[in-house]
Amino acid sequence: MCAAVRSRAGLARTQSSVAVSADRRRWFLINASPDVRTQIEAFPGLRPHDRTTPLEAVLLTDAELDHTLGLLLLREARALRLYATPAVRETLCVGSGILRTLERYCPVEWRAVTPGAGLALADGLSCRAFDVPTTKRDRFGAGVDHGRVVGYRLTDERSGGTLVYLPGVQSLTPALRAEIEGCACLLIDGTCWRDDELVRLGLAGRTSREMGHLPIDGPDGSLAQLPSLGVGRTVFVHMNNTNPILLEDTPERRILEKSGMEVSMDGLEVQV
Repeated sequence: MCAAVRSRAGLARTQSSVAVSADRRRWFLINASPDVRTQIEAFPGLRPHDRTTPLEAVLLTDAELDHTLGLLLLREARALRLYATPAVRETLCVGSGILRTLERYCPVEWRAVTPGAGLALADGLSCRAFDVPTTKRDRFGAGVDHGRVVGYRLTDERSGGTLVYLPGVQSLTPALRAEIEGCACLLIDGTCWRDDELVRLGLAGRTSREMGHLPIDGPDGSLAQLPSLGVGRTVFVHMNNTNPILLEDTPERRILEKSGMEVSMDGLEVQV
């Protein structure tokens, strides 16, 4: 996939992150990827002006490096408001140390995220985090499981539209299906097409599920399970560079599009 992109046979993509707003003035970033600077510069609504930014806060789904390294690139902010569960904060403090490093550069205001409890982010915008069970190994060994990975269900209070952001999910449990059901838009983990994708390619010794990611294909993959949940629009995010859906002219991409589902790309805008 990378070779195809370098030869201009496919579109390059930055790493998974989204910005959300109810009024296009106050923005909330969900996960701060290592590409956050490029992503901000590519979107006029988030560009700084006179060293100030319309970025209100960052919400984290977990403490993975590809979701948190970008925090260090935001270190020149006058202050940073960070929403994260206690488990994620613990890992960022005593595991990876990212939060402790960031605090040496700018004040960080931590807001605790409690799965199941609502959060008022701004006028007209609210969200609720929900726990995403995982057996994936905790690389930094913080020793806390509850709240280690969460998803977010965001609601536009004016329109009633709902968006679910779930970039990492190992299995669609009944509780997770209930969180997804009926949302206007779902942005969901599309890391691998096949469960044994990385094993077949000789790139890893673990399957997609063993790495904490539900595969798209297969009798119990996301492609088979999601149509029954009444989602208005389903968009796959967080694709690994081995996933063939990244290229337009592949059988896997055609299967996905025939099902009515989409593949995310940089600059994609969704209104609910």
